[in-house]
Amino acid sequence: MADKVMKNKDARIYVAGHRGLAGSAVVRKLESMGYSNLITRTSSELDLRNQSAVNHFFSTEKPEYVFLAAAKVGGILANSTYPAQFLYDNVMIAANVIEASYRSGVNKLLNLGSSCIYPKLAPQPLKEEYLLTGPLEPTNRAYAVAKIAAIELCDSYRTQYGCDFISAMPTNLFGPFDNFDLETSHVLPALLRKFHEAKLTNADSTEIWGSGTPKREFLHVDDLADACVFLMQNVSEPGPINVGSGEDISIKDLALLIQDVVGFEGELRFDSSKPDGTPRKLMDVTRLNDMGWSAQIGLREGIEATYTWFLEHQEAVV
Repeated sequence: MADKVMKNKDARIYVAGHRGLAGSAVVRKLESMGYSNLITRTSSELDLRNQSAVNHFFSTEKPEYVFLAAAKVGGILANSTYPAQFLYDNVMIAANVIEASYRSGVNKLLNLGSSCIYPKLAPQPLKEEYLLTGPLEPTNRAYAVAKIAAIELCDSYRTQYGCDFISAMPTNLFGPFDNFDLETSHVLPALLRKFHEAKLTNADSTEIWGSGTPKREFLHVDDLADACVFLMQNVSEPGPINVGSGEDISIKDLALLIQDVVGFEGELRFDSSKPDGTPRKLMDVTRLNDMGWSAQIGLREGIEATYTWFLEHQEAVV
């Protein structure tokens, strides 16, 4: 464990990607804790792929702490359709922010990655030491390679320069400000919107990609934000640190749960001709649990809260 950091509530904290699912949750968490000097920029105000712009921002703003939550993200369809963009954008974002953090003397940086960094057929649950032990899932390999590169950057800057840069690997996230676009979103928000629209039209059935047999783990983004602050304040270790609930559910059972929450009464039809992705992806969160943190928001509770948020904001998110 490291000495506790961010003791000063006036500390200059930069949250990269503050409008995204994870970044917005980190901002909400920090604000609720009384941190009053948060630094944010939209992508139109600061293109994190532009090295000179990033260097100028860091030299001007001089953040003391950085939450690197900015990324180009998407589901199976988006990842497999735009691999070059996912690889280039995410590598550039990570490289520029991490290098600028080192050069400007940032006290600590937390890099957010993804559970897709682990090999497709790695033993379950996924332990941190499985990184780089086998082939990746082809449908999101470009994104995974970029996230692995970010972990290696943090560890290399720690080794060579003594930088206190750490990496957290969350499982599948959901919650307020999620992406509900049916073509580019992840499975949970996509199903939520699809069932909602089917309910509105009194549809007899709705189609779901894949066989429904793969199992996935889900974490409410407010739990992730709580874990991020915990890690930033208390932990200083190299390598990825898994963040998850430690429980998974089949896509079919997830669909049935969301169907019940939304109140859609039609039939669910699974299209097995569509790709399933990785058969199972459950995180081993023993390491984080042993550090003193565990998830608090149950899956149904989180889905109900997310659906309520969706109903209140659907004009802006669909």
